[in-house]
Amino acid sequence: MGTSDLAKEMRVRHTPDRIGMLVPLSLCVMAARVHGLDIVDGVYLDLENAEGFEAACIQGRDMGFDGKTLIHPKQIAASNQVFAPSEAEIQHAEKVIQAWDEAQQAGKGVVVVNGRLIENLHVEEAKRMLALRDAIQNRA
Repeated sequence: MGTSDLAKEMRVRHTPDRIGMLVPLSLCVMAARVHGLDIVDGVYLDLENAEGFEAACIQGRDMGFDGKTLIHPKQIAASNQVFAPSEAEIQHAEKVIQAWDEAQQAGKGVVVVNGRLIENLHVEEAKRMLALRDAIQNRA
């Protein structure tokens, strides 16, 4: 996403909460998903504000972005940390996949993991999370 261009064209200010860009950013995430594409959030311009950068990464991740456009090498570690699955998420994904495989072998179409219903869509997300972890580890 070219967030600087977006801000210019929309005539909104770059604010920490990006309030003026939340709707168009969300629409872009939706458009990417409709077309089966990954989408990377725009740059964070203040190289001296590590906390602000991390907050922008968290916001982007929680909006559905797959990563963050970086303008300096010192942003790599923080971006990878935010967009990478946590150890707890990895463990859960592995448990979901294992339970699903066991359920499939038993002829079941659903399974419960930690009290939550698991369907094939959850398994797909678990596999995506493990693939993301592997991609980040292989590039680090």
